[in-house]
Parts: sequence; structure tokens; C-alpha cells
Amino acid sequence: ACHGGPLTQDYYKDSCANVEHIVRNVTWKYVAQDLTLAAPLLRLHFHDCFFRGCDASVLLDSTPNNTAEKDAPPDLTLGGFNIIDDIKSEVEKTCPRIVSCADIVALAARDSVPFQYKRLLWEVPLGRRDGTISLASEVIANIPAPTFNFSQLKQNFASKSLRQPLTFVHTSLEIHIAILSTIDYIILPEKAYQLMDPTSSLSFDTHYYKILLENEGLFQSDAALLTDQGSLEEVKKLLSFEYLLEKFAYSMKKMGEIQVLTGIEGQIRKNLAW
Repeated sequence: ACHGGPLTQDYYKDSCANVEHIVRNVTWKYVAQDLTLAAPLLRLHFHDCFFRGCDASVLLDSTPNNTAEKDAPPDLTLGGFNIIDDIKSEVEKTCPRIVSCADIVALAARDSVPFQYKRLLWEVPLGRRDGTISLASEVIANIPAPTFNFSQLKQNFASKSLRQPLTFVHTSLEIHIAILSTIDYIILPEKAYQLMDPTSSLSFDTHYYKILLENEGLFQSDAALLTDQGSLEEVKKLLSFEYLLEKFAYSMKKMGEIQVLTGIEGQIRKNLAW
């Protein structure tokens, strides 16, 4: 399973050809029962990628000698672990010790969003390896805070080799993918539900940008997107659903490639948490 080189679309073609089918089936089984699950799966992928890169380190458990990422305050409300665990178990039945947890997290995030459309919105190149280090201390140092101004947001994203924090999406009370993932760390979820738009909480839509342009954003980092002319124009464009899909797909693909481990780096974990 160790092919080396960059991520590729056909990485598991010879070693686990049905992996995407397996991941999609399990993911859609869960999302069909609860449409809000797309948000935790997206958020889990984001939190994984933004700290040590997309290496499934967010899944690792703490030990007596180390507090892992998942036990850092901003990560205490992460969800979707049981879904990833179920997917991993199904994949292991067919392809033992072949598919990384990191690839499963990326695929599940991708597959959770388009359930309502029954079509994929972006490609996920594969070949990530699993990391062995998970440090709670790295979480707060890396996550974009809801109090950031535009310059701070740009600097934070640039540190991850991402262009600008312009293309994120509001899919539920839990996530503006790529910026406001600390929502339920700052505010209780039930309060956030009242403050954010509950009517679009189950939808992948443009409503976030509509309320943002009406100056009804929840955080300083919302308003910050209107303080830069280029960002403001981009927000206006994102009122178009087709444009949003295009930019969101591009952003997710780029995010999924942050500091990935490939080749002989890292490992392929049999279990999520150790």
C-alpha cells in the first residue's frame, strides 16, 4: 500500500479498489438517518488537517504522558468518531491494513455533504498516511479564532499554504468550514442555534453569505471578510450556488492536501485511536 509520491486519484486501484464505495455506503447510511451529521464529519476533517496536517492525528487518544488533540478545548465537541470507526471496520474486512484513517476521514467528509444531491462535489486524491503524534498544545496555536481580523485570517491560512479564507460554507450550527470551527467551543450549541440561521442548518446553501452581507454575522471573523474589498467581492459572488459549489470543492481539495504524510512516512493504523 506504500506507493510513495504525491496523492493520486487511483492510489488504491490495485490494493483496495472498492474503498470509496465502502466509505460512501457507510457514510450515507448514517447521514440518511441524520442530515446534521455532515457538519461534524466536515469539521473533523478540518480539525485534523489544520493542526499537524491531514494525518488522522485528531483521532488518537490521550495517554498518561500526553494530552492528544481531541482533548484540547476546541476539539472537545468534535463528533463523527463513531462513524469513522464504523467505516474503518468495514474497510478492514476487505482490505486489512491497507487504507489509512486519514484517507477515510477525507472521504467521509466528502461523501457526507452531497447526500442530498446523490452526486459527488469534489475529488479526493488518496495516499495519505497516518501520523503517530497528537498534541493538544498545537490545537489553539493553529486554529483560526473567531476574533481574528482579515489580516490575521490571511496569515493563518497562508501558514497552511492556502490562498485566502474566502471559500468556506455554512452547513449547520457547527461549521463554517475553514474558519468558524470554534463555534461550539465559544458558545453553547443551543445558543449558537438561536443566533445562527436554523432554517438552513440542514442544507448546503448560500444563506450564510446572505446574512453576512446584511451584517448579521455571528463573529468578528465574519465581519472581517467584509473589510477587504477583494474579500467583499468574493462574498457577493458566493451568493451564487453554482459558484459556491465550485469554490467549496476547490477549497476542500486544497485543505485535504495540507502537510500530508506519504510514501514510507507515518503508518497505516488498524485502529483509529492508537
